[in-house]
Amino acid sequence: TASAGLALMWEVLYVAASNRCPIVMNVMNRALSAPINIHCDHSDAMGARDSSWIQLHAENVQEAYDNIIQAIRIAEHENVRLPVMTNMDGFTLSHATERLTVLENEQVQEFIGDFKAIYPLLDVDNPVTYGPLDLYDYYFEHKRQQVEAMELAHDVVVKIGEEYGKLSGRPYTKIVPFMMEDAEIALIVLGSTAGTARVAVRAMREKGIKVGMIKIRMFRPFPVEELTKLLKGVKAIAVMDRSDSYGAFGGPVFSEIRSVMQKENADIINYIYGLGGRDIRQNQIEQAITETAQVAKTGRVKTYVNYLGVR
Repeated sequence: TASAGLALMWEVLYVAASNRCPIVMNVMNRALSAPINIHCDHSDAMGARDSSWIQLHAENVQEAYDNIIQAIRIAEHENVRLPVMTNMDGFTLSHATERLTVLENEQVQEFIGDFKAIYPLLDVDNPVTYGPLDLYDYYFEHKRQQVEAMELAHDVVVKIGEEYGKLSGRPYTKIVPFMMEDAEIALIVLGSTAGTARVAVRAMREKGIKVGMIKIRMFRPFPVEELTKLLKGVKAIAVMDRSDSYGAFGGPVFSEIRSVMQKENADIINYIYGLGGRDIRQNQIEQAITETAQVAKTGRVKTYVNYLGVR
C-alpha cells in the first residue's frame, strides 16, 4: 500500500499490532493529499510511527527485496510477534529499474520456515476469545507488553540480519555508518536519499570537511544505543527529513535525534526536503553539509529547521 491507502487503515494498524499479528506490509512511501500528489515522501510511514509496527527503510531495490524476506522472520519471532512495515520510496524505487540479485524460492522458504500459528481461532480443542472489551482492568498491561516486544525486536533484527547475510552475502543491521570514524559533523538520512548523500559526503571530504553519514535502516524501534555511540563527540548534526510534523519543532527524524542527543553538546539542524516527490540533488545536500560545518566551526545556528529545495 501507500499514501491514502495506508491512511485509510490507520485504525487497523493499531488493531493488528495490539493483537500481535505478524503481518508484513510493504509500503511504497508517497505523499498524502491534499493537493493530490502521487509522488514520494515519508508522510505516510511517519504518520504511522506510533502504531507499534516495526519499520524498515530501504535505500535501493535490493534492500527492499531483502527487507521483505527478513521481515517475515522478524514478525513471527516468538519474542516479537509484531507486524513489520517494509518501506521503499514511491516511484524512486518502486518504479525503478535496478540490478537485483534474487534468491531461489527454496532458499527463501527454508530461511523463513513454516508459519507456526499461536492461539489459532479454529483450534476447537483450545477455544480462544478475540476482540473482547479491554478496559482499565488490563489494557495498560497489554500496551506495556507491546513496549517490551519492541525492545526485544532490537536483538532479533540484528540476529536475523546476520543470518540473512550468511545466506545471501548481504548482512544487515539497524543503521549503516559511512565515514564516521573521524567525522566532526554527521548527516542523518533514511531511504533512497542515502545514495545521493553518500556521493555528497565523498565530495565534501575531498574539500577537507570531516563529514560522515548514518543511514537509518530501522526506524522503529528507534536505534538509540547505536546512534548515541556513533554520534558521541561530533560537533554538529544535519538531519534529513522527507516529511514534516506540522506544529512540532522540526520533522520526525529530527525530533528523534534531538532526544537521543539530549546529553551531548552537538548542535542539531533539520533539513526538510523532497515533499511530494521533489528531487533532492547532490549540490543541495552539499549545501546542507557546508552550513552544518559552519555551525560546527562557530557554534552559532541561524535556523534550526530549514526547508531544502523549496521555492
